[in-house]
Amino acid sequence: MSHTHRFPGKVVFITGAASGIGRATAIAFAAEGARVAILDRTEDGLSETADAVRSAGADALVIACDVSQPDQVEAAVGRVVETFGRLDIAFNNAGVENKPAPVHEISLSEWDRILDINLRGTFVCMKHELAQMVRQGSGVIINTSSGAGVRGVAGGASYTASKHAIIGLTKAAALDYAKLNIRVNAILPGNIETPMMDRFTNGDSQKAIDLEPVGRLGKPEEIADAVLWMSADLGAFVTGAAICVDGGWSL
Repeated sequence: MSHTHRFPGKVVFITGAASGIGRATAIAFAAEGARVAILDRTEDGLSETADAVRSAGADALVIACDVSQPDQVEAAVGRVVETFGRLDIAFNNAGVENKPAPVHEISLSEWDRILDINLRGTFVCMKHELAQMVRQGSGVIINTSSGAGVRGVAGGASYTASKHAIIGLTKAAALDYAKLNIRVNAILPGNIETPMMDRFTNGDSQKAIDLEPVGRLGKPEEIADAVLWMSADLGAFVTGAAICVDGGWSL
């Protein structure tokens, strides 16, 4: 990753930043001059991310926020604007995996848990981020979908539904704000070396590697690289896109 300071002074808002893709992306933005607000359900899990962001020479604003709680999201966006004066880039990355089960065995509470965090949480974040971006006349939003957003996954109906829906939400929002200097895109990671993948495979990463045409798991930093490209001027003509970064898994 080359650190060319593509984002000097830009304000970046990242959910799910305590580990994995969110943490890697926060560090990458910090290394390129951004001021970074990092969010996760508790502040405890954010300490390592905050230390890494500050080590890269950037301001780090730590916010405990559960994206399934609309009041917390609204307050978090307000705190970012109050602290930094604006919001330039939002990476709506928070999400959870489902407990594998066929559709008839999925409880309503489990279905609601996945959709409340993955889909409703993304919508609520966008709602408040976009309101600020409209006021300031610019902005970029990137939502984390998944390779499961473009194909089915056995035993994963709730997760798959949420990630398909994020792509539709992204495309509709991109059209709503295309003439307002606001871009909205989705990134679709494949099987990535993250704590979520460890949980999903019960620590047996070979299960996921066997599904990857390239024969390895992706690294969180590789997703971060793609997010930064989509956020930068190099991606200025890209909106409404759903970009797979998955080693060919979704093909």
